[in-house]
This record gives sequence, C-alpha cells and structure tokens, in this order.
Amino acid sequence: MAEVGAHLTAAPAGEERPSVFEAVAQDSLMAAVKPALQHLVKVLAESSPARYGFLWRWFDEIYVLLDLLLQQHYLARCSASFSENFYSMKRIPMGNSRQRPLATAGLPKRHHWKSLLLLVLVPYLKGKLEKLVSSLREEDEYSIHPPSSSWKRFYRAFLAAYPYVNMTWEGWFLVQQLCYILGKAEHHSPLLKLAGVRLVRLTAEDIQALEKKWAESTSSQTHSFSSRVQSALRRALGAVAFSLSTGLSVSVFFLQFLDWWYSSENQETIKSLTALPTPPPPVHLDDEPSSAVLPSLKSVCPLCRKVRVNATALATSGFVFCYRCAHGFVKAHQRCPVTGYATELQHLVKLYSPES
Repeated sequence: MAEVGAHLTAAPAGEERPSVFEAVAQDSLMAAVKPALQHLVKVLAESSPARYGFLWRWFDEIYVLLDLLLQQHYLARCSASFSENFYSMKRIPMGNSRQRPLATAGLPKRHHWKSLLLLVLVPYLKGKLEKLVSSLREEDEYSIHPPSSSWKRFYRAFLAAYPYVNMTWEGWFLVQQLCYILGKAEHHSPLLKLAGVRLVRLTAEDIQALEKKWAESTSSQTHSFSSRVQSALRRALGAVAFSLSTGLSVSVFFLQFLDWWYSSENQETIKSLTALPTPPPPVHLDDEPSSAVLPSLKSVCPLCRKVRVNATALATSGFVFCYRCAHGFVKAHQRCPVTGYATELQHLVKLYSPES
C-alpha cells in the first residue's frame, strides 16, 4: 500500500509537530516532480511531434488534472497531500487542540475542498502568471502598440510591478516559516492557514487505521447494480491515483536528481560535460565588392558602424547586426552582408543577453 509504506513512521507522544525541515522538504517534493515530468514530455515531443506534441502544448492542463486526482485521493484516504503523506504527516482542522482525529476519518468538507483548491489551483495559476510575464517581456520590444497607447502603458506597469508582487508573496512565506521556527505560528505555510488546517505527524493509531482501511477496501464487495457501478468507478479512479502515487513514490528520488541536474546552479557543470567544440567561422567572401568589413569592436554592427541595438544574428553565417540593419539589407539583397551567403528574413534570430 502506497499510503502506509515503509517511509511512514509513528510519532512519539508529545512530538506531533513536524520540524521545519520536514515541512519544507514535503513542499519541495512536488516542486521537483513537475520540472522532471516536463523535461520528459519535452523529450517525447521533440522525438515525435505528431504523436506527443499535444502533451507539450497542454502539459500544464494535463498535469493539473493528474495532480487534482492524486491530491483528492490522498486527502480522502489519508487526510494529507501526497507529499505530506510521504513524510508521515496528516492535516487536522484548526481550533480543536484536544481532539486528534485519525487520518482515515478525513477532513471536514469545507477544509477538504479548500485544501484541494489551494494545493492544486494556486501552483497552476502562479505558473501561468510567470509564463505570461516572461512572454510579455519578450514581446515588449516588438509590440505593435504605439509607445503612448493605454495597453502599452498598462502592461509595462504590470511588468514593473510584478517583481514587487512576487517579492511580497515569497516574503510572506519566508516570514511564516521564521515564525514557525520560533514557535510563534502553527503553520509553516500561509496556504495551510488559509485552508484552516495544520500539519501533525502520523501516530501509530493512524498507521494501523490506514492499514485496516486498505484491507477492508480490497476485500469489500457490493451487490446492487448501482452500487457496483459506483464502486467500479471509484476503483478505477482509485487505481489511476494509486498507480500515480506508487510511481511517484518509487521514482521520487530519481525525479529530484533530474531537478538538481537541470537546475540553473548546475548549468555550467552540464555545459562543461556536454560542450561541443566551437565550429569555425564562415569563410569571408573577398570577391564580394559590397561585403561589409568586420569592425574591430565586437559590439559594433558591421553595417551601421555603431553599437548594436536589438542584436540579431543571421542563422546562415552567425554574424550579428542591428535588427533594423540586418532586416533592411537581407530584404533588399537576400544574402549575408559579410559572407554573401544566401539568406532570407526567417534566418534572422533575435539574441537576448543576460542583462536584458
């Protein structure tokens, strides 16, 4: 049984409050799963766009549906999310410090649905917002709106305000974690407070109840037709959720390794291990009378002889120009200004520096 596997241990009496390390670790568990699955889908889509391209295009929506099914399964059976159950925790309602309901009792409906929405919907909306901000920043320089238009002013103001909003959001979580460490708060995350629940460790009674519930659910049989249909649907959904949870439980450490491998901190290491030799520059065609002479400074455009603005490379030769210079020359002559290689407008590639 995935819910009461070997990773579950009972909490001794008086030690039901999880440490901040356990709480943060369970938060980072699902955060490591999505990037690893996203990379896997990207590899599949690149290998066969016709067959797996839709997985990449609709990855966020497919993932949120699977996450919804997984979290619903665990909240209903174990009163915890997948990652919380993995670290031997459960959720209990706030405001009742004496009673300790078993994990199998489930959360009250209000707390259950609030927990489910906050677990699934908030990360989905935050990811969509980050993608929107990224796309707006890329399109800002090439927007067709006049600089004084109201829409241009609106989304430039939005882009300017977003870093402060994001800093406030992350600071909220940081302050809550600091209060939890100092014992001034019962929640390490504001989302738990919004859901009206708090985390505690599983007890021996919880684990025994989970094992008993699993044994009863596998041996129970229904007799009426309607109850059989409902039971079959529940078993089908439970089987899908069980397969997801089992697969995640087995592969969670591998997924965390993939997340570490593809994290920004390790990009330099990856480049050093997988770097290919730099190809030689294209041969300069000296017989071209109108070929541009390369300037001594690398930041200067070979055409206008000024510092490049909106640096753009030609895919056919690799040389970099101003966007306006390269666009006008290629449109008029259909070749590279330096090498003379045949070039079209679709070979213009915008370059983004880390400063931009």
